[in-house]
Amino acid sequence: MASAVIHLCVAKEVNKYLKMDENMLLLGSIAPDLAKQINQTKEISHFLDHTNEDDIPNIDLFLAKYKAELTNPFEMGYFIHLLTDKYWFRDYVYMYLDRFSKSKTKKGITYTALRDLIYNDYTNLNIDLIDKYNLSLDLFANEIELPKSKITEIPVEKLGILIEKMGLIIIESKKEKTFIFDTKDIEEFIEKTVKYIVKDVQILGVLDNKGE
Repeated sequence: MASAVIHLCVAKEVNKYLKMDENMLLLGSIAPDLAKQINQTKEISHFLDHTNEDDIPNIDLFLAKYKAELTNPFEMGYFIHLLTDKYWFRDYVYMYLDRFSKSKTKKGITYTALRDLIYNDYTNLNIDLIDKYNLSLDLFANEIELPKSKITEIPVEKLGILIEKMGLIIIESKKEKTFIFDTKDIEEFIEKTVKYIVKDVQILGVLDNKGE
């Protein structure tokens, strides 16, 4: 899946069209990853179809339960997270898989192996992305009132655990080195994904075509 900081960047850019409460939207945009912090699998939190090996969320399952809640920033942020993962696994991971398949030194790498490699390659990018997209970190430094959400796939009352973890991720980002990603590639992914998501939300009638 895309990193938490990538999710925050996408959500902030989409919010230029939505103009919702930013802190609640950003919190929603990382909320599905709470499952990992409390030792739960992501099948439920990410609305995964058990027949899909690519970890692409089943967006229709989410909309069937929560479409009416998308006027709330937390739920919209959650939706943005799922859509970002959809485009990440549908487009981005396979772009890298194709690139690696043409490399003489890395030829034959499997999807699973590449996915695991990618998961270990986020941290050095985070600070660059935080600066590029002018992400405010107040959400992870100050106490905030947790949302009253109808989403049952995660224990919303435990979101404080995720907020604390994000603060640690940002600190750790300064210590690591990246060896796969190019920042320009990630920025291109964010730009394209924002356009896709704005269109997705427009189709649902939430934006009222403000993003056009």
